[in-house]
Amino acid sequence: MPRRKAEQKQKTRDRILDAAETLFAQRGFEGVSVRQIMRKADADVSLAYYHFESKQDLFDQVMLRRADTLNSLRLEALEAVERDHADDAPTVEEIIGAFTNPLLDLLASEHEEWKHYFQLIAQINSSTEWGGELMTRYFDPLVSRFIEALRKALPDCSEEDLFWSYHFLSGTLTLTFAETGRIDNLSGGVCRSSDMQSIAERMPAFLAAGFRALAERH
Repeated sequence: MPRRKAEQKQKTRDRILDAAETLFAQRGFEGVSVRQIMRKADADVSLAYYHFESKQDLFDQVMLRRADTLNSLRLEALEAVERDHADDAPTVEEIIGAFTNPLLDLLASEHEEWKHYFQLIAQINSSTEWGGELMTRYFDPLVSRFIEALRKALPDCSEEDLFWSYHFLSGTLTLTFAETGRIDNLSGGVCRSSDMQSIAERMPAFLAAGFRALAERH
């Protein structure tokens, strides 16, 4: 009986998190109320404050439950390419691939489960109110690990150019996550913003060229 209650509790919590993730992605933090979230989750409003301390806590838990998974997958990918280069540094393409491909793989293989989370990340990353604080809180330790790897792969790159290059990489990911359909219209259907395989095949090479161009311009 206790086990069944624990399972039911977890299911309710997950349902609330799923509903919150979808609505936060669609309307933003300020654009949705706890009552609306609970209505979408088909749960009583009182349960929101049983499982979460506040709306802000609910938002934090939405971010954290998938951030841990993403950070683990990216770190494993980076460590794998580093093991393959025991005597030298991985290439810039390999490092960027380890950073971007785990995310794109999830969007390709589990699109419906992950799309709202990535749309939320895109929204936060481009927000003057939320971007600096929240992205720092959830992702900066991992990003710093990748920047250190890139620093070794590009020893002649200045610190300024290295961080600007990462900034441009982050913007590219943000636009990709948003899946706006802009490239679909612009290309007349030749390219699709939801085609994660095509993106994964091109993005590391494109971004690596940018890193190298800035590193070599002096």
